[in-house]
Amino acid sequence: MKKPYQLAAMAGVVVLGVGLAACSSSGGTNAGSASPVATTSHIACPNGTLSFGVEPYDDASVLIPAYQALAANLGQELGCKVNLQIATSYVAEILAMKNGKLDLGEFGPAGFVFASQQAGALPLTSFADKNGQLSTYTAGIWVKKGSPITSVKKLAGHTLALAETGSTSGDWVPRYALIQAGVQNKVKVEYAGGHPESLEALLHGKVDAAEINSQTEASAIASHTFDPSKYTQIFKSQPIPNDPICASSALSPAARTAITNALLSLKSSDFTAGKTSIATELDFTPPASGKAMIPVTKAMYAQLFSLAKALNLSSSDL
Repeated sequence: MKKPYQLAAMAGVVVLGVGLAACSSSGGTNAGSASPVATTSHIACPNGTLSFGVEPYDDASVLIPAYQALAANLGQELGCKVNLQIATSYVAEILAMKNGKLDLGEFGPAGFVFASQQAGALPLTSFADKNGQLSTYTAGIWVKKGSPITSVKKLAGHTLALAETGSTSGDWVPRYALIQAGVQNKVKVEYAGGHPESLEALLHGKVDAAEINSQTEASAIASHTFDPSKYTQIFKSQPIPNDPICASSALSPAARTAITNALLSLKSSDFTAGKTSIATELDFTPPASGKAMIPVTKAMYAQLFSLAKALNLSSSDL
């Protein structure tokens, strides 16, 4: 069971689930207006607003302040209002774009596979590392220090917490690691409901092992909720390209170009400022100078399309 987001103290926030994504004006947690209403229309938002969705890779109470700043700065660049929506699930965000309720969406790499196939999502930009290249992160499986589980193969007969179905590092990659180790049918897998919940399951001794990706590790260390010296990482994946920000195919080519240019004009400080920053959440260090975002293409995420094929996955697996 997925842990409910703690939103009681956040005024004006509405939570919508999967069943509402196809018929509502939002596909997730509506964080309200992120920038002033434009006084003139813009080619990227002729109706005066853009809807921007983000997948729920952390608690919404953490993601909202980080992404409100990004949405506000993007709105200033475009001269129109950008409405932020934190989706309640990976599939909710995909459905929202498929049903015309999202203009833009930041999808996890795995989510992008199905957003591309099912919703026609078109990748625009992603986050640059300190060298100006596409930033990456890694999937990981951790155990308590001193555990007899010293490899993925030795997970046989034990419990493993994964984040949520449809997550790249919290589902697809660790599941494939189990297959490669030949123990996919010998491990009791429990979906915790998200990356923070997977970490909590390990911290509280509810499971023998848990997926903790490098992004969750970085944010948990920063918030002093995780001490890696007390745990051992028994699996670390190859680098995974960071989330693409995608446009709905319903937007005109001119609108997509304008939005891309606006995203590319954002500064590194737009991703590092504040108590909660996107750079910390996604575990990347933007360039000290130069563009903080870079253009991306579908080909840059080819490894995820291949992984979905290797796991024989479809959108029903989200």
